[in-house]
Parts: sequence; structure tokens; C-alpha cells
Amino acid sequence: MKIASLLPSTTEILCALGLENELVGITHECDFPPGIKGKPHLTASRISHETMSSKEIDHAVRSQLDGHGSIYDLNTDLLQELNPDLILTQELCDVCAVSYKIVQKAAKMYVADAKVVSLEPNTIADIFENIKLVGELTGRTEKAAEVVENLQNRLDNIRQKLKDASNPESRIRNPKCFMLEWLEPPFAPGHWVPEQVEIAGGIALMGKAGEKSVTTTYEKIYESKPDVLVLIPCGYYTNDILRQLENTRFPSNWRELPAVKNGEVWALDATSYFSRPAPRVVDGAEILAKIFHSDIFGAPTETEAVRVSDDLLHFAD
Repeated sequence: MKIASLLPSTTEILCALGLENELVGITHECDFPPGIKGKPHLTASRISHETMSSKEIDHAVRSQLDGHGSIYDLNTDLLQELNPDLILTQELCDVCAVSYKIVQKAAKMYVADAKVVSLEPNTIADIFENIKLVGELTGRTEKAAEVVENLQNRLDNIRQKLKDASNPESRIRNPKCFMLEWLEPPFAPGHWVPEQVEIAGGIALMGKAGEKSVTTTYEKIYESKPDVLVLIPCGYYTNDILRQLENTRFPSNWRELPAVKNGEVWALDATSYFSRPAPRVVDGAEILAKIFHSDIFGAPTETEAVRVSDDLLHFAD
């Protein structure tokens, strides 16, 4: 079977199922696992994370989508040349990947025999079901069940350790955590991110599991008084976040946030552990557990999470 993946998350799922060799085409954003490097890119972005601020990116995205355009280009000539049997894509978010309508139209015109399947996960359970579905589509049902079982066991292990530590004499607490999904304008998290927080032993502020991420205001975040503030701008790696902080100005009253006052502001690799509905969302939950409860799980390593120092936080005044 020849498979084209138009999502970084489906690329990760396919490789977790041992289908790396069947993967004939990927997106320009697919970068995990390392073994996929060099595979043909079927997409390109019209927006640069490297040269634009988060505010500029937000404006560019809204301008394109409000005009019913797309922020991605699909290489239809390459798609026709690769002639895949299966194309995996999504309808969930036009900011995350090429529009489903564009993919459908291209498939009919250039690879009429290809099966186009859209994956629509909104929760961690949905992600696990997607893994099983990809297993069914590719003849890897047993492997998919094995992968899901392993991931579920890891989440259960977090819950069990927290349960074992929660007794009348324990000092375990459930910190209030706000996961900032975009810097300017600020976004409150949705989909599976609130679940990751809750599984890790925190209280997810503002975001709702299974629902879309939504724009919010700095004032509402201030009013929520987070004990922990985690920066996970969608699609950003840790270095991207730290670079964007240089030009980001938070309201002056954010100095009084418990998270800021207590040095509990963290930058995490959003791309790997939070933005993509793939197996590594479990890694994200495990990293959060280390941040919330280092006495139980140990402190996160520098490659897992970066504590944002005071000198990297800039305020409006």
C-alpha cells in the first residue's frame, strides 16, 4: 500500500504502526520520527513561523481564511506522480492542514482510485480510536491495539501514582493551570489539552475538553489566577516560543499572577506534545505531571520543559 499523509499527526501514527516504508508522501511540517526525513513533501505553507510574530501570524491566518482561501499549497503534480492508494487528512482545522475540500477535489482529479480518509479527533479517546482506524485501513489492527494499550497504560500509571500519593497526610495539591495556546491574541485550550492537564493532576483553567480552542483576553487569564502558566502556542517548538517572547508584552498586572510570582511559567514543545493528535500527547501529560508533582514524578528535564526566567517575560509598562 502506498500512503500519503497530509498531517504530521497521521505521519506519527503511521510510523508508530511500522508503516514508514509505505509512506510515499508527507507534509512540509512532518518531522517525526527522524527516519521520515527525505520523503517527498506534498504541501507548503504561505506563512512563516520563523520571520513573523504571533500577532502577525494570527492576522495573516484570519485574512486568508476569512477570504475562504488556504494558508497551504498542495502539490497536485507530485500527488499524481506518487499515486497513493490511501490519503489521510482532516477536517478539524484549516490552520492545521490543507483544507479537506481541496484534498477531496485534488484526489478526484489526480488520483481517482485513492481512498481519502479524514480523521477528526477531539479528545484523547478519539486519538486512540484514530490509531485503531489507521490500523484497520492498513492491515495493522493488532499492532494498533498494542500501541493504544501501551499509551493507555502510561496514562493509567500517572493516575495511579497520584491516587497512591493522595492521602490525609500527603501535601499533594492540584495546581490551577492555564495552557496558553497562542501569545497574541491569547487562546484558551480545547480538544485534548484540558484532559492532559487533569490526568497530570492539575486543574485546567478556562479550556474545555473536546471543544475548540477559543480566543480569550489577558484580563480573563489574570482573573483566573493560575498557579502554573504553560506556554504552548500551537505549532511552536520551545525555541520558537522563547524567540517570540522577546517581542511579546504581557499586561503589567500579570506580574501579580501566582504563576509569575512563584516562577511557575514554563515553555513546552507544543508541536510535539500538545498540537498534534498523535501518540506523543501521552508524553505531554507525563511532562505536565513532572511540572505539577515533581515530588512524585521527578522534575522535567531541560529537553522536556523550560522554566521561563523573569528576564524573558516583558510587560506593557
